[in-house]
Amino acid sequence: MAIQWFPGHMHRARKQIAEALPQIDLIIEVLDARLPYSSSNPLITELCADKPVLKLLNKADLADPQRTQIWLDYFNGLEGVQAMALTGLERKQVKSITQYCHQMLPKRREQKQSIRTMIMGIPNVGKSTLINTLAGRVVAKAGNQPALTRHPQQIKIQDGIVLSDTPGILWPKIDNVAAGYRLAASGAVRDTALDYLDVASFAGALLVKDYSALIAERYKLTETPENGELLIDAIGRKRGCLRAGAVVDMHKAAEIFIHELRSGKLGLITYETPDSMLAEIQEVADIAAAKAAAKAEKEAQRMKGKRPQSGESPSE
Repeated sequence: MAIQWFPGHMHRARKQIAEALPQIDLIIEVLDARLPYSSSNPLITELCADKPVLKLLNKADLADPQRTQIWLDYFNGLEGVQAMALTGLERKQVKSITQYCHQMLPKRREQKQSIRTMIMGIPNVGKSTLINTLAGRVVAKAGNQPALTRHPQQIKIQDGIVLSDTPGILWPKIDNVAAGYRLAASGAVRDTALDYLDVASFAGALLVKDYSALIAERYKLTETPENGELLIDAIGRKRGCLRAGAVVDMHKAAEIFIHELRSGKLGLITYETPDSMLAEIQEVADIAAAKAAAKAEKEAQRMKGKRPQSGESPSE
């Protein structure tokens, strides 16, 4: 099931971004370090193909440090891309972003020209908090709910950097089902976009596979559940989410799990790797190709049915 969540202000933001891009020197893309692939908007790649990009893996304090380094190595190996990890809260660390900007565009400083940057990212990735830290004052509304920034603005910061802020935008349709569930688990889309228990079961299955020790420690489990749904059931029993007849209130247990996952109480977790990303990209491409082939075959059969049979005139 694909996620479709593209509010009107996001459509306007896409148009505003396209109009402003010719005046921009550098794109700063803020990613969630826990899901660098899923939190990377393909619209950004489409719109900014000819611009250098600085990728910021934000919320690195919540992510698996080993996997974060794997992602940094991957991104830094791409042409025209630099990447760094940060928490979005450490002022000294955030200030180093300006140094990266100058390293990527040294001629702008030599010519004593400001570097015009556009900061982009999906909802709830920490973009507004990052902007406020860079500016040294509150210039962007920050919070835990997605889509708080609605209107673009320009912000001058130190060291000759000008930021063009943009609203957090998703893309119209998230065809990669797994990526959609990871986005939902992280809080990038509103909780009404997908069934809460489905999201929790998906995320639970991922953690059972990759972080079983963290799960066992957090919920005092003596055995690792076989899948995500059984994990939610076990959490519900441990946390007393029981209805009459000792039946687990799965929705309540799912809420507990998702809230603790998002807050980092389960430990340092990263949902994906470059290898899993490449595999999913190929899988999505194969599915799209199969659908296109099936559609073409159906159309061919339809047109064949319209053709007159041998010996018949078109009017017969």
